[in-house]
Amino acid sequence: MKNQTEKKLKPIGIFLSITLALSAVYYFLIIYSGTLSSGWGQFTMGLMWCPGISALITMKILKRDISELGWKWGQTKYQLWSYLIPLIYAFIAYLIIWVFGWGGFYNKEFVVRLTNSFGFGEIGTGFIIVLYFILVGIYGTIRSASSALGEEIGWRGFLVPELYKTQGFTKTSLISGCIWGIWHLPILLFADYNSGTPSWYAMSCFMVLIISMSFIYTWFRIKSGSLWTAVILHASHNLFIQNIFTPLTEDTGNTAYFIDEFGIVLPIVGIGFAFYYWCKRKELKPAPMII
Repeated sequence: MKNQTEKKLKPIGIFLSITLALSAVYYFLIIYSGTLSSGWGQFTMGLMWCPGISALITMKILKRDISELGWKWGQTKYQLWSYLIPLIYAFIAYLIIWVFGWGGFYNKEFVVRLTNSFGFGEIGTGFIIVLYFILVGIYGTIRSASSALGEEIGWRGFLVPELYKTQGFTKTSLISGCIWGIWHLPILLFADYNSGTPSWYAMSCFMVLIISMSFIYTWFRIKSGSLWTAVILHASHNLFIQNIFTPLTEDTGNTAYFIDEFGIVLPIVGIGFAFYYWCKRKELKPAPMII
């Protein structure tokens, strides 16, 4: 049994080694420049595609069919929920932030820039915010998915199903979440992937959030059998947090400690969602038996 387990884990070692080697190039470029926006954001895009490219290379090395990565669409209800869930937990988190005054709704400077960019002149603030929400929620998702796909081919297309063969749901969620989080740390610690809090604080909040999210992503990937649930989850998460709720939140002094992926509120809400999907783990097909 031990030899069989080691044999099943070997592909993961190949995948992670290639991912690290490719990512190191973009780590250097981003850290050297000090910002994720360097190279017009193409360094960051390149980094996000490293896991996906690594998965494809690994499949080639192992002489496997890339169809095993989960390209089928699956049932649309899972894709719809994949879009809505990040919106729900982001809304809950930011509503808590606004109600308790840890951040204000809304950021007037940001809304003024929005109004000017739309070119509508004097028009209601509420209308501008709703219009921005709708347009970004639709078209921004497509743009966000183009980068999320690069990561998700690797993390949920290859890594999660491969881990699930030997580890089951809970361990797969924890292990893949830790790997996913650690992969982000170089740019968090040594570049500007942070909302302005101390590195130790940002790292702690981020790792808790990422591991919590991993339970959601793993559940949908195994339940649906589709890679696209993870792509949509990832794209929706980045979109609503980074492009809508965080920019709309006004800084009231210590807001950075509460908002975004590096503040305390989202990780706490994320734990609640992780627990919910952990409780639903029995709905998943059982992991293959190792003989």
